[in-house]
Amino acid sequence: MHGVSCFAMYQASGLNAVRIVREAEVRADRHVLDRLWEEPTTFAFVPSNLALTEDWIVASLALIPAEYRREHFILMTSGSTGQPKLIVARKDRAERLAAAIHVAQDGEPAQETIACLPLSYSYSFVNQWLWAHHLRRRLVQTDGFTRADELKAALDAAKEAMTCMVGIQVPLLRQLFGTHRFPGVIRLNFAGGRFPQEHLDALHEIFPNVRIFNNYGCAEAMPRLTVRRAEDASSAADVGFPLPGVELRAAADEQLEFRSPYRAVAVIEGERFRPLDDSEWMVTGDLGRAAENGSWLLLGRKSEVFKRFGEKISLPAIQAAVQRVWIGELAFYRETDTLGENAHVMVLAPRPEREQLRAILAELRRDFTRPHWPFRIESRDQLPRLPSTKVDGGALSERGGVTVEWSQQY
Repeated sequence: MHGVSCFAMYQASGLNAVRIVREAEVRADRHVLDRLWEEPTTFAFVPSNLALTEDWIVASLALIPAEYRREHFILMTSGSTGQPKLIVARKDRAERLAAAIHVAQDGEPAQETIACLPLSYSYSFVNQWLWAHHLRRRLVQTDGFTRADELKAALDAAKEAMTCMVGIQVPLLRQLFGTHRFPGVIRLNFAGGRFPQEHLDALHEIFPNVRIFNNYGCAEAMPRLTVRRAEDASSAADVGFPLPGVELRAAADEQLEFRSPYRAVAVIEGERFRPLDDSEWMVTGDLGRAAENGSWLLLGRKSEVFKRFGEKISLPAIQAAVQRVWIGELAFYRETDTLGENAHVMVLAPRPEREQLRAILAELRRDFTRPHWPFRIESRDQLPRLPSTKVDGGALSERGGVTVEWSQQY
């Protein structure tokens, strides 16, 4: 069996095996997912570049009880840590969620969707592939920003189209396409990170006929919890109101929790299969609170809000201030400073000019006391990415290709 992959051996073994489909198979034949969705056998849809985790996926799928091997589907997530986890969901729940998102986003005018994120990413799988399949709309596949010419051609050809992006792609969108216009895109969704509120004017210039939505959720929600129109709030932290049937609450220490009729039914992490009870409140990983009007405000990931010299530091608030003057990419990683205090390092991409760096420091000086400032500001040619296009938080602190632009002195 030399040269035969673990996936192939697993599929050939029978034993009520879950069908495994890679992203590359779907790029080669866009009807693969349509066929799998209509068949009763459960399938797992995974990214193509999985050389290091193939054995783990096969071993994890072997843990699935018989009752989950029909009428379910499985997606892989890694959040921002790079540690893999499989999310098990029911097909009928996902279809109801796609329909609820369609209504919340006034999606009826959209006749096609242009995929510029991997379809194995839960956000694009539900918001785009399943939306197109369930509502019989056209799906246009692209390799996203890795092939900007292909993406530009698809957006130029768009007619009453919807597309989905993550906020961190907006600087790249502006750099690649500048003042080019895509009038055929009428719906633009953001999820998977901070909403690009400060870029709305620029986005409306690029997409002059678009309506923009902020989508919030997490992988266990499969993946949507709230939707809001961009113009309904002035803050990126405002994620709007829960979808029908979804409940949110702020528990101890402002940790945001949810219950949802669309959520995943099980997770596989490490070497454990864990069913999820519908009555159980699930953590989102974010901190949040309810606004006076009933919408929900995100305060940041739990790892993004911490104490430094007795002051409460919010990395999303620092990011919002910096992005008033910096249109490139930005991310943070945490470390301990020379005094033993919690600290953070800001990473910019591409490398800033001196005037741009001065403008960033001026914004920090205007809005924050010194404990809130980064311990260092570093730069890279580009930020490291996971297959989902999210920033690879584990690789941010690696020293290769890093320039220290500024550092605290004490």
